[in-house]
Amino acid sequence: MKKILKTAKKDSSQKKTTQKTKKIEVKTVKMPKKRPKTGNCARTAGRRFPSKRSDTQRAFFLVGVLIVLSVCIAAAYINVEYEKPKEAVAGRLEQNKIEEPVTEKPKPAISVSVQLPSEQAQTPAKAPVEKQSASPVRTVPAESKTPSRASPVSANTAPAARATPSASKTSPSVTPVSANSAPASAPERKIVNSGTLVFVIDDAGNNLRELEPFLRISGPLTIAVLPGLPHSAEAARRIRAAGKEVFLHQPMEALGAQNPGPGAIYCGMSADEIRSILRRNVAEVGPIAGINNHQGSKVTMDRDAMKTILAFCAENNLRFLDSRTTAETVVPDVARQLGMAIGERNVFLDNEQDRESMLRYISNGLVRAQKDGSAVMIGHTWSPLLAPLLAEQFSLLTNQGYTIKTASSIIGK
Repeated sequence: MKKILKTAKKDSSQKKTTQKTKKIEVKTVKMPKKRPKTGNCARTAGRRFPSKRSDTQRAFFLVGVLIVLSVCIAAAYINVEYEKPKEAVAGRLEQNKIEEPVTEKPKPAISVSVQLPSEQAQTPAKAPVEKQSASPVRTVPAESKTPSRASPVSANTAPAARATPSASKTSPSVTPVSANSAPASAPERKIVNSGTLVFVIDDAGNNLRELEPFLRISGPLTIAVLPGLPHSAEAARRIRAAGKEVFLHQPMEALGAQNPGPGAIYCGMSADEIRSILRRNVAEVGPIAGINNHQGSKVTMDRDAMKTILAFCAENNLRFLDSRTTAETVVPDVARQLGMAIGERNVFLDNEQDRESMLRYISNGLVRAQKDGSAVMIGHTWSPLLAPLLAEQFSLLTNQGYTIKTASSIIGK
């Protein structure tokens, strides 16, 4: 019996062992199979291709950014180099800005005609016909001390009117005519523009190329030469050879600590120092007819310095022209104390570097010449449009009746 029971236990334990073994086998069968390495390699390779394309795009993007930055830097450099001459011109213009209040409205006029008082009692005469100039010049009436003026374009003004090519009839006269007067025509009257014009060109001596166009102008011209520059002596020699007048463009200390250049006079110098500088500069560019100041807004406010300068001019028979770079100049007062005559600038021609502005400044000078008898207008050799404009206007202004002279010829007379 015991054997039977032992046998039965063994059988049952064997069954349990086989069942466990089957379960393990089943679990083993259900476990997922490992994928072959080739699949992993293929998947990994599939991921790398997009990554390569992304790197290429990044490279092209970076190259494009570098190209754009290079272009921007080059453009900025070119712009800076291009602006340098403009800044130089602007710096020179700042030195010549007028600090006096403008009292006259600028008018782009070149011709000014004045009716004499004795002409009012005469009967109307046949209007003279003048050819129009090729330059775009307008006609504007000027202020004058005479009682009446005749505008060349008005239909209701003086008896003599200018006829343009487009007009077939002369303008009617407003002068009353007696019914018993004879029908005979009165003699023709010639309209004369009074006034003396002086043109001074500053800053010669920097280079000879800028100077040449002014030497070819037909007519009186005063050119002021800076001392101590490479071409100062040669510029003065060429100016005299061209029949123009030479002034010493004496550098003087300015407000704002600007550098006036070599051979300058500064406030605080003794009288002997000032005289020594003037003698050296005159010897370099002489013989000269006079002196005018380059910059000098500070020195021309210094009575002691100006007294020495004007005394030097008087001793050496030189004229002095005040460029009036400041409204607070004491030069006129000091000159009156010394009993000597000086000249004074009325208009700067090239504060603005365009033709229309220069014509407007010339028009302002004509108005001043009609009012005061003369006008001094200052320009500069570094203005490229000024020389051809003056060459054109000289003949036109002379034909209109203006007198053009040098600076020394109107000072002290």
